[in-house]
Amino acid sequence: MKVLIYSGLLKLVAASGIGQAIRHQQKTLEMMNIPSTMNAKESYDVVHLNTIFPDSLLMSRRAKRKGKKVVYYAHSTMEDFRNSFRGSNLVAPLFKLWIKLCYNSGDIIITPTGYSKKLLEGYALKRPIYSLSNGIDTEFFKPDEASRSRFRSKYKLRPDEKAVISVGHYIKRKGVLDFVALAEQMPEYQFYWFGYTNLNLIPREVKKAIFRKLPNLHFPGYVDRQELKDAYNGSDLFLFLSHEETEGIVLLEALASRIPILIRDIPIYSEWLTADETVYKGRTNEEFRNKIAAIAERRLPSLTENGHQVVLDNDLKVIGSRLQAIYEQELL
Repeated sequence: MKVLIYSGLLKLVAASGIGQAIRHQQKTLEMMNIPSTMNAKESYDVVHLNTIFPDSLLMSRRAKRKGKKVVYYAHSTMEDFRNSFRGSNLVAPLFKLWIKLCYNSGDIIITPTGYSKKLLEGYALKRPIYSLSNGIDTEFFKPDEASRSRFRSKYKLRPDEKAVISVGHYIKRKGVLDFVALAEQMPEYQFYWFGYTNLNLIPREVKKAIFRKLPNLHFPGYVDRQELKDAYNGSDLFLFLSHEETEGIVLLEALASRIPILIRDIPIYSEWLTADETVYKGRTNEEFRNKIAAIAERRLPSLTENGHQVVLDNDLKVIGSRLQAIYEQELL
């Protein structure tokens, strides 16, 4: 069996969680000793589709005509499309119809979490839906003193200075407005948001927020995998304020890096991340502000080892064995 990981318009999502998910699929298949390619001109038996661009739907239909099996990874839902780009709320119902068309074109659907699986089951899709994490490379994302030193040296942080980081697109759903508000309210800490979105795609209020001139607020933009590892290791807190997710690969990366984590208390994380046991959670900016200070000043106990144990269930080796089981049940 040979798998085609369809690249298509990969360059449009290479810097996103989908781009990371595709890289994880490549490594997982390699661990499983399953040949794979990203060249659609080569022969293949199964195709993985990860985007919902029109070319992916065409690829799905072309593969089915040739008798190939199609695995459609459902990274997107209508719920996480809302509050993202300009006009996204207006077209969200049409977006739902489109992704249903895409996902139904495959033989099976794989989505990262039980939460996103429940959402998709509510769409009355006609294909089997499996929950399978995008996975995390725990051999790469792990505690590393050299990484910590690089980050703190690059950003000229004093030994006693506290750094709070987040990672994601410049979109309201990711909590960027609250991140900026908290930076303004907590000038004693340095706030760094890693990631980038084309400014033409974001609404005015988000654009205004990211251009706020605060001495402790920094938007370094998109950084590569190594620099992101440095940021996790060099910071004192990973603050994840997203209002809606299908999984959140960056959260897995932070858990694997064993740094303190504070997240928004949203339904997706109620199933596998326990408040005050594996991570800290909050719902309002007042709660976030109080917990940021308590975590950074070590007035709350460390939960990093507990969080790390949870993320081991999503290691790429574990994901590979689960993917193999799905293949055997549905495709072989």
